[in-house]
Amino acid sequence: MKRYRQFKPLVIEDFNAKEWSHDPHKHNHYELIFIHHGNGVHHIQGKDIPYAGGDIFLIGPDEEHYFVIDEATRFTFIKFTDVYIHQVGQDSLYGLQHLEYLIKSRETHLSGFRLTQADQHTANAIVNVILSLHQDILSNEPLIWLQVLALAMVLRRNMPELKITANRSRDMQAIFCYLHKFIYTPDKLRSTAMAIHFKTTADYIGPYFKRNTGITLRDYIGSYRKTLIRQRMESGNYSLKQIATEFGLTDESHVSKILA
Repeated sequence: MKRYRQFKPLVIEDFNAKEWSHDPHKHNHYELIFIHHGNGVHHIQGKDIPYAGGDIFLIGPDEEHYFVIDEATRFTFIKFTDVYIHQVGQDSLYGLQHLEYLIKSRETHLSGFRLTQADQHTANAIVNVILSLHQDILSNEPLIWLQVLALAMVLRRNMPELKITANRSRDMQAIFCYLHKFIYTPDKLRSTAMAIHFKTTADYIGPYFKRNTGITLRDYIGSYRKTLIRQRMESGNYSLKQIATEFGLTDESHVSKILA
C-alpha cells in the first residue's frame, strides 16, 4: 500500500482528470476534496461512494482511498497536516472546533457531504477564494486557513443530526460524536445530561461505555480534552486563560492540573 507523505503544512491542488492516476493509497495528512463537476465513485476504506459535482469529502491520515472516474472531473484538494491546525492563532477558535469535530467523525469520512443547494453555492465560493490565493501560499496561508475553517462550519451543519431513537439510543458512534461535539461544554458531559440525551439512565451510560471501550467515560473525556489542550499549548498561540475559557474550565490552574 502506497503512503504519501506531506511535509508542507498546507498544500492546494486543483486539476481536471478523465482517469484517476493514483493507486489505492494512504497519507500522513488530512484532505478536503471538493468536486466541481463530473461523476464517478470514491472508494474509501473498501466502501464505494458515488460522487457528483458539489460533493465534498474529508479524508484523514491512514484512510485508504482512490477514485474511479466515469465522467471527466475537476477536483480541488486542500491538504493540511496536524501541525498546521494550530498554527494560525486563537482568532479562529470557533471554526477550529467545527473542524476538530469533523475530523473526529469517522462516519462522515466514510460517506462524504451532500450539501443543500444554497450551501453548495457557498462552498463553491469559498473554494474559489482559496484558489485565488493558493498561487502564493506562503503569503496567504492565514487567509486560506480562515476559508478552510469557514468551509468546516458549512460542512458541519450538513452532517446528519444524531437522531436518537429506541434502536440507536445506545449506539457507540452516536456517543463518541456527542462527546466530541460537547468537549468544550462540561455541563453537557455529565452523566445526567448524557442520559437525558440518549434516553437512558445516568447509572447505565457509564458502565455501558466502559464495557464497549475498555475505558471509563471520565477517563476518555479527560484524555480527549487533554489532547486538544496540549495541541493548543504546543502551538504557542494560546494563553492558559484563553484555553480555560474555551473549555469551560474554572481558571488557568485547572488547565495546568489537566496537563500535569
